[in-house]
Amino acid sequence: MLVWSKSFSDSGMKTILDTLNGGTQWLEKRGVSDARRNMQLLLCHRLDCTKIQLYTRFDEPLTEEMLVPLRDDLKRRGEGEPLQHILGTVEFYRRDFKSDSRALIPRPETEELVEMLVKDKELKPTRILDVGCGSGVIGLSLAAEYGEDAEITCVDISEDALALAKENASLLGIKNVTFLQSNLLSNVEGGFDLIVANLPYVPEVDRSTLARELAYDPDLALYSGKDGLDLIRIFIQQLPNHLNNNATVALEIGIHQHTEVEQLLAHAGFSGIRTENDLSGIARFPFATYSA
Repeated sequence: MLVWSKSFSDSGMKTILDTLNGGTQWLEKRGVSDARRNMQLLLCHRLDCTKIQLYTRFDEPLTEEMLVPLRDDLKRRGEGEPLQHILGTVEFYRRDFKSDSRALIPRPETEELVEMLVKDKELKPTRILDVGCGSGVIGLSLAAEYGEDAEITCVDISEDALALAKENASLLGIKNVTFLQSNLLSNVEGGFDLIVANLPYVPEVDRSTLARELAYDPDLALYSGKDGLDLIRIFIQQLPNHLNNNATVALEIGIHQHTEVEQLLAHAGFSGIRTENDLSGIARFPFATYSA
């Protein structure tokens, strides 16, 4: 960090373009993928502008006062802290959500799951349950897309995650949602037309191989036993007591887990079991129907 800081203080004021190029090179040397996009977003964050506006300001000089907080942002990013935590927000399904260390940073694959649900014309749920809601991106997105005719309950075992989800509901002005602290479905009452869950599914044995950014996510939101399926096994056994007739269950799971998850669903009495691929071709999203 000292090299980058020195280069932006010794030879006079630098322009936005100089800063963009220098910061990009610095992040690349520290193994940050997509370094230029990271640097663009950090600049936009500190200059309170859009990427398009940034391009029109490339010749604008930056004062030392402007560079001080940017250097701190770069240091944090170079050490592996997620960009979303530094910016304080993450875009998910066309909306900006608050993001910090209280909950898992939502992945692009989770957006794919929400899109599948919203675009399914045969799926018209009135009561929806989001289990392991984290920051609330799934439940709140569905609440916004389905509108006030739908009633959404967001559940998480973590009080911190629920607090973040509530903040996001307030930020987005979403009213048709309630929040409940529960270990999976232990405190949940009543039946639902749709239960969606992105539960922890990372095997403990994979801990040392994960990207360094994941160290900033809560362990509670990532790991689930030796093969990553401990919580999902319990969850699937609990499901029949909380589903209305012809209800749908939609899950997000890890790589190579779909065969066992499909078997678990079949043994629990589900039908119409299928697993949809994500955009990378990985069998990622099991769907199933339950007839009471």
